[in-house]
Amino acid sequence: MEHSLFRYIWRNSKKEQLVILAMVLISLPFYYVSLDLPKQIVNEGIQGEGFPSPGSTQTYFKIELPFADGVVLFDGFQLDQLATLLALSFSFLGLVMINGLFKFVINTRKGRLGERMLRRLRYQLTDRLLRFPIPYLKRVKQAEAATMIKDEVDPLGGFIGEAFVNPVFLGGQALTAMGFIMAQSVWLGSVALGIVLFQAFLIPKLRTPILRLGRQRQLTARELAGRIGEVVAGGVEIHAHDTSNFERADVVSRLGRIFAIRYEIFRRKFFVKFLNNFLAQLTPFIFYAAGGYLALQGQLDIGALVAVIAAYKDLPSPIKELIDWDQRRQDVQIKYEQVIEQFAPPVLIEPARQAIDAPIVGPLTGDIVLSHLTVQDEGDNKTLDSVSWKAPVTAHIALVGPSGGGREALASVVAALEPPASGHASIGGHDLETLPEAVTGRRLSYVDGGAYLFGKSLGENLVYSLKHQPALRDDIGEEERREIEAMKREAQFSGNPFFDNDGDWIDYAAVGVSSAEGLREKLLDICQVVELDDDLYRFGLAARFDPEERPGLAAKLLEARTELAKRLEQEGDEDLVVRFDPATFNPNASVAENLLFGLPLDEKFREQALPRHPVLQEALSEAGLLEELENVGLQIARTMVEIFADLPPGHPFFEQFSFIDAEELPEYRTLVGKAEKGAGVSALSQEERESLLQLAFGYTEARHRLSLLDENLQEKMVVARRAFAERLPEEEQSGIAYYNPESYNPAATLQDNILFGRLAHGQARADEVIQKIILAILEESGLRHDVMEMGMGYDIGFGGKRLSSTQQQKLALARALVKQPDLLIVSNAMTSLDGAAQQRIVQRILGLRQGKGVLWSLHRADLGTLFEEVAVLRDGRLVESGPRQELEKEGSEFQSLLQAGGTGG
Repeated sequence: MEHSLFRYIWRNSKKEQLVILAMVLISLPFYYVSLDLPKQIVNEGIQGEGFPSPGSTQTYFKIELPFADGVVLFDGFQLDQLATLLALSFSFLGLVMINGLFKFVINTRKGRLGERMLRRLRYQLTDRLLRFPIPYLKRVKQAEAATMIKDEVDPLGGFIGEAFVNPVFLGGQALTAMGFIMAQSVWLGSVALGIVLFQAFLIPKLRTPILRLGRQRQLTARELAGRIGEVVAGGVEIHAHDTSNFERADVVSRLGRIFAIRYEIFRRKFFVKFLNNFLAQLTPFIFYAAGGYLALQGQLDIGALVAVIAAYKDLPSPIKELIDWDQRRQDVQIKYEQVIEQFAPPVLIEPARQAIDAPIVGPLTGDIVLSHLTVQDEGDNKTLDSVSWKAPVTAHIALVGPSGGGREALASVVAALEPPASGHASIGGHDLETLPEAVTGRRLSYVDGGAYLFGKSLGENLVYSLKHQPALRDDIGEEERREIEAMKREAQFSGNPFFDNDGDWIDYAAVGVSSAEGLREKLLDICQVVELDDDLYRFGLAARFDPEERPGLAAKLLEARTELAKRLEQEGDEDLVVRFDPATFNPNASVAENLLFGLPLDEKFREQALPRHPVLQEALSEAGLLEELENVGLQIARTMVEIFADLPPGHPFFEQFSFIDAEELPEYRTLVGKAEKGAGVSALSQEERESLLQLAFGYTEARHRLSLLDENLQEKMVVARRAFAERLPEEEQSGIAYYNPESYNPAATLQDNILFGRLAHGQARADEVIQKIILAILEESGLRHDVMEMGMGYDIGFGGKRLSSTQQQKLALARALVKQPDLLIVSNAMTSLDGAAQQRIVQRILGLRQGKGVLWSLHRADLGTLFEEVAVLRDGRLVESGPRQELEKEGSEFQSLLQAGGTGG
């Protein structure tokens, strides 16, 4: 990329810049005439210059050909003094509109140009980030890179449109105004010119230290962003080692440095502003005093003086903006250089290697060949030292040895992720350093223990390895086609490549299927291989879906609901589930759930808002429940205040009694005290009574066991439930998903729909028994796969944070297997799994990969006995390699590792 911002701007926007500059030059004559018109209005229209007697006329709007004596294009109009005044005034108004229109068009085009260039720059920086070699990419701090692309280049967008246009536009206006002043009075013009030149010299000098401080501020702010990113990423370590106050001290220190820099910037900036404003007002003072004197002496007419003052009134604005432009120029040049420096690694991946239409070779065959291969880390330490090795690409190969001994580096080199410092690496005669990613990313598959998971659904992460390019869509309508074409044109204007982001990017052929249905079956099979199927099943049971979108599945689950009730009755376990009955109160459900007899779909029916619902308040009042439930809430608050009085935040009781957070406890302590001093809940405000009602709505008798809901209260709630349902306006009925034994509830989880009730609290074996019966029913009805498929929609959170480390590693392994590569490369990818699970999964994957290659860097050498070939690395050198049977003989390095306990170090 260009190191000069101006060269970068001109190279990428020359055509549009020239168009805007042409418009600027065209606008200047109109601007000059608008400066001259006030003088004519005063002298001719008001003072009557050129009208010697009443009723006399003069020519208006006569047009002569410039530089051609006597050639008249239009004779003009003969107007008297009043008509001339009106004509000049309306002409002035017209010029104001014309000049304003010029500014509108020029500024709009500048803005569009700036945004296009900003879009181009952000894309190019992201593109370069995607082309960073992996060793360099590992040194990049995520927060800093994101801050630079998002925030630090943002000011460049506003400046880019002004880079060439503003000096011409503002400078042209300033020169036009200055020329006009000179034409009226050389003396006044000289004074104005002298002060302007003094400003232009002094102000930039004073602003230079401000720019240096601005650069320091930017660097310290970027470092702060990176440090905060580390605090978020290292949250577990911070809490585990009690270093939160150390981190606070570091942040406070950084904030202090930023404050000192910013304060110094403010002091200097406002001093410059004060000086600039003083100089700007000094010239009008001279004009009023000296210009007035010249007018009194008859050396300057009043109209000219008024025009000079009006012209100078417009002069400081472009001068000031020009000075501001120069400061922005220096500022954004610094920002641009700083950003470019960070996105200029010593080596970049060639764009041709990542081209979407790069040629794809057929299946990789032949041998993996390493010849005198040396790899160095960031500290120039050799992780591989002159390694020469050869193995069939279809073999199942185990890499064993101490951690850091070179096996991880070898796996990265074969995956084309680690460039060698010297030597050569190839597969089937193809140089790994030059192969396009369209080949290495499809024919090879790499996964390690730190594989990154994206903040999407589990299913989207599984198919991520198949998203290479979008398929052509032929089912789009004419309107959508026009929108796509418009987006494509705009992307091209901004120097961005255009891809159909909404198209289907999945490469079905790579998996050996032709449709999404076939792909889902493959995904489920692979999840079973890596033992992720049970997790998918649990995620699926907790999933929700709209029965109108999948009526077949909803109908089958309703059959499962009936079958569950039948089996519980047959086995005498019907007491394990308290089913929903419109005529009875369910003590295992909350008060709010009982009153709604359903689940909220609209925010107004959630527990936080429900106490304020007027229809429910009316139903509760008529049932004689409103004050009783408020008293229930008061009793809960009183109990919670007593229980939690001496407990620290985070105590398990807070989770068990999930009414009140630790932070809310003081507020409820005050509320309880107020009620006890007064006449109970009647002494409280309406807002405080609603808070108590909210506590009562979250209460579940069987779970919390405070014995607050007797049979009388429960019966009243059933009455209030009916009244509420009957009186709720029809337009609000859709906000509640009512419990109905004959229909699927879209607001409930899949498991809750099968239960159609709540597990009985206090039954120790309830959950275990119910889970077994549900699983048996789903497997018998062929629904287990459907439930697992629903689990594909589970949101795994940013970086997979909602998954355990074991689940994360299983998912990463499954993702690597999905695209069925010619060579699967695995590096320490199962460190979170127990030994038995590791052995089972390795055996399953090797069985699945019959006829296709596997290169596995094992942190446990004993797992190497499952492979055909073994290579042992230590201290960056290949110690031995060959068929496993040969290396298992006594005295081999591999045998020594097995005897040492199998961990390989």
